[in-house]
Amino acid sequence: MKPVNQKAWFLILPVLICVAFSAILPLMTVVNYSVQDIISPERRVFVGIEWFASVMRDEELHGALYRQMIFSLAVLAVEIPLGIALALAMPAQGWKSSAVLVVISLSLLIPWNVVGTIWQIFGRSDIGLLGAMLQNMGIEYSYTGNPVHAWLTVLVMDVWHWTPLVALLAFAGLRSIPDAYYQAASIDGASKFAVFRYIQLPKMRGVLMIAVLLRFMDSFMIYTEPFVLTGGGPGNSTTFLSQYLTQKAVGQFDLGPAAAFSLIYFLIILLLCFILYNWMQALGQAEKETQHG
Repeated sequence: MKPVNQKAWFLILPVLICVAFSAILPLMTVVNYSVQDIISPERRVFVGIEWFASVMRDEELHGALYRQMIFSLAVLAVEIPLGIALALAMPAQGWKSSAVLVVISLSLLIPWNVVGTIWQIFGRSDIGLLGAMLQNMGIEYSYTGNPVHAWLTVLVMDVWHWTPLVALLAFAGLRSIPDAYYQAASIDGASKFAVFRYIQLPKMRGVLMIAVLLRFMDSFMIYTEPFVLTGGGPGNSTTFLSQYLTQKAVGQFDLGPAAAFSLIYFLIILLLCFILYNWMQALGQAEKETQHG
């Protein structure tokens, strides 16, 4: 039997080295901190799973997790349908399509901290367009004093920032559908809803799965925008898991509990993404079986 040439593995060696330095080594450091009580740089005490048990009993963590779940689900519920609607409304080809793609992508180019600053100014009642407009309409809007207003402002800010990503992915999925499908639907006299339900939506399932997973993971790790806009307040209304972790690690310098919580945070994201991915795969498989049946 002819021997297999294994030299190709050398081509991915730089990638493995970069991943080791950027992900694996920091992760092992966090694991090391999570099982120790760091009294001083020279003195450490092994505590086992004590920090994990302590973090899991933390009521503030439960509140932050609840707010995070509600926020991420709200993001998906708004951005996915809105992104699909934008993709369907965009011109299919020509210079208009190119111009719309450029304009709709502008918000994605803005850094996260700048997005928070923009909405911080935008929502002020004295100099901000949104705040002043709501005040003139008789609405006592205050994202710094009203928890509901703060939470909704963070949600709208995220929708404004990231819906174009969903729209671009959905647009790419729509453009990949052959014209023969539309011609057959036209011959059969299918309505626009029927075309969307039985042609466009199934063909976009792959890109929509990517969009859902990307937006869920990103919204579950949101930090910069609400930190700049509200600082986690008023109270704890916009304190999500990432801000809670930062307060533990940087604000209180509790490296042991912060490391334990960061590992729990990491596992929560992996578990939820796994469940979400398999659920979407099961829905797609069930629909294929129904169509073939």
